[in-house]
Amino acid sequence: MSIHASLSASLRRQETPPPEDWETTFRNMVLYDLAADMELGFFLSYYRNFAIPSIAATLHANGEIQERPMKRSYDTAIVIYELVSNGLDSDRGRQLVTLLNQVHRHVPGSKDDFLYVLLTLLVVPIRWCQQHAWRRPTSAELAAASRFFAELGSRMNIADMPATYTEAERFFDSYESMHVAQSAKGQDLMDATVQVFRNRLPLPLRPFAGRIISAMLEDDRHLDALGLPQSGWVSRAALGGLRIRNAFRRRRHLQQKPHFTPGKSGSSLYPDGYSLRQIGPINVPRPQNGKSNELS
Repeated sequence: MSIHASLSASLRRQETPPPEDWETTFRNMVLYDLAADMELGFFLSYYRNFAIPSIAATLHANGEIQERPMKRSYDTAIVIYELVSNGLDSDRGRQLVTLLNQVHRHVPGSKDDFLYVLLTLLVVPIRWCQQHAWRRPTSAELAAASRFFAELGSRMNIADMPATYTEAERFFDSYESMHVAQSAKGQDLMDATVQVFRNRLPLPLRPFAGRIISAMLEDDRHLDALGLPQSGWVSRAALGGLRIRNAFRRRRHLQQKPHFTPGKSGSSLYPDGYSLRQIGPINVPRPQNGKSNELS
């Protein structure tokens, strides 16, 4: 595989980084080397939760996604990118970990539900990159990504975080085999969120928004659970487009600017940037029967 010299140099660094530099390795992966594909993977991980009826019911009851689908979608991405960009133990990182704990403290759900939600952010983007990025993630990147989410899970008091990517995949697949199913609430959430994706597409592609998402999900169980159409020719076109994109990508210089700059989202929701005080849901779940869950 012939690639630009700058990509080759970065790949060598990502193949053999010092293990203690796991946060930098993951940051380089997300913001530079595999930036576009990791973003798509994070995007797809967001939908994955709607195919789990118990999780969908909790999200639906809160009402944030139906009432403010754009804010919920953008804020979720901003939290992830802020943590990756700044580091878990930075000032901004600690503020956002505190926000995550406050928001989830009274959310109903089992330990496995919380673990699954967090692992979608690890497994789904990695698998997308393994199948569709201009290169596959390195073993060091897999280890760094796994360490990042294990550390985040620890700070959120989520027990039994997998120590390796292989263990994370094993839990992820087992959980989905038992829990993915149709639900009216999950489909309502999907319908609300598809509108956000549709508005980001060029006008000629907007009628095909659902089929484009179906093509990217690549999983009939999830299409059925979420009430999405079969992708048909859109899938073949998307795969062809990705191959062409990757051929060009391998010949271009490694991007010099990070994929994300904290405080400057560049979105229509925050056109002039944002402060951390603006991030997070309006409706924060309250305790049920005076009890909290394990995220306390």
